[in-house]
Amino acid sequence: MDGLVIAAPLVAPLVAVVVAWLRRGSSPAAAWVTVAAALVILASGVCAAVLTVDGDALTAGSVLRVDALSAVMLIVIGSVGVIATWASVTFVAGEIASGEVTGTDLRRYATLVPAFLAAMVLAVLADNLGVLWAAVEATTIVTAFLVGHRRSRGSVEATWKYVLICSVGIALAYLGTILVYYAARQTAIPSTSALDWSQLSVHADELDPGVMRIAFVLLVLGFGAKAGMIPLHSWLPDAHGQAPAPVSALMSGVLLPVAVYALIRYRVIAVQALPPAMVRTLLLAIALGSLALAASLIIAQRDYKRLLAYSSIEHMGLVVVGLAIGSPLAIAAGLLHILGHGLGKAVLFCGAGQVLVSERTTRIAEVRGLLGRRPVLAGAFGVGFLALLGLPPFSLFVSELGLARAAADAGLAWVIAVALALLVVVFVAIAVLLVPMILGSGSPAPAVTDRGDAAPVGSSAPLVTGLVALVVLGVVAWPLDQLLDTASLIGGNR
Repeated sequence: MDGLVIAAPLVAPLVAVVVAWLRRGSSPAAAWVTVAAALVILASGVCAAVLTVDGDALTAGSVLRVDALSAVMLIVIGSVGVIATWASVTFVAGEIASGEVTGTDLRRYATLVPAFLAAMVLAVLADNLGVLWAAVEATTIVTAFLVGHRRSRGSVEATWKYVLICSVGIALAYLGTILVYYAARQTAIPSTSALDWSQLSVHADELDPGVMRIAFVLLVLGFGAKAGMIPLHSWLPDAHGQAPAPVSALMSGVLLPVAVYALIRYRVIAVQALPPAMVRTLLLAIALGSLALAASLIIAQRDYKRLLAYSSIEHMGLVVVGLAIGSPLAIAAGLLHILGHGLGKAVLFCGAGQVLVSERTTRIAEVRGLLGRRPVLAGAFGVGFLALLGLPPFSLFVSELGLARAAADAGLAWVIAVALALLVVVFVAIAVLLVPMILGSGSPAPAVTDRGDAAPVGSSAPLVTGLVALVVLGVVAWPLDQLLDTASLIGGNR
């Protein structure tokens, strides 16, 4: 049973890769196989949650391991993946109907999306931190081709920017990983297990503080780049703005959280090897700086896909605030925030793709009165933003409230005061920008943009499903409450 739970979420997307390759990506049936793979990942996450909720861990060999923290991330990958790949079915059908892309382009897209899912699953299942790094690096390679899917000038430029900046980040993370290995080799940990998280977390207090100090800074900067944190954040709005809508949903809703997941794992080691104040100060500086940057750029934003990208920086900043606080309540709230943010961004990016197809522009000023012309789409898009802004009854309200309580309990009320002030700025800015889009009167003639998805507007079913899930998570604690508690004990202060 343990082996099946671990193998299934890895094998299912790889099967989808093979099917897409054999069918040359030219049939919506291949896209539905990817949806099935995402459902398998979600089901495996639920099974893993049941088996690990009491604090047990499942293992497969010496490389793969699942505990409650991994189970939460499998649920995030699966749930966001279902919505994004479901929306991708319409996208693929539209690409085929448009005739604007080649069969090679379709095969590449249909093959790389499940490969992207497989890489993220491997990252959260890996007990070996070297394998974790390799999986995160694999996501960079895979998503680079997906960002440049349309092969327009803007998408190619965004792809190169993404590759260059994230390569710098992942190189820093690689150096940090090497230093952790070096520090582990100076302890009683066997050489074959020197990068196993299960071993490092037990022997963390034996690691050389001088080496670990440098390593942790490099790891925060490196994985922080993949999470869209400052100072290596500038790839994110371009990549999210140019990628196909389902890919943007996966990048924002899963790729960024997987990078934060890596920081959670490393933080467990760092707080035992280093002074906790140093760890907290570094994480708070990165988190609050990212929040301030996102708030300032959202104010001036004129493109709704880039607006969503900057919102991702804001929300990852909030999660890292919880990581800096480090208490079980803060970690549990951060994990709930990751799930809520992933669902919200899946809804909004897939909705943005449909708005783009309908209006043929990503300029906020060129979209007016959407509710009168496409009421279901406008309603889902507007409600999705309400969820993203942290209003009840959605789960992001619960997670932000949990982060505020955790900060107050830790004597860090000033941190949450700064964060809330920035969130108010974000709330007002987004409201001012989005209300005319949805409720305004009239709309200028659609402008042609090089970022268009050629698909039909598509079904709103994935969007509504995501919104329902957000409400359920915000109202009903069961069944995630015990799982989050167990996961928070793994990732929180020890």
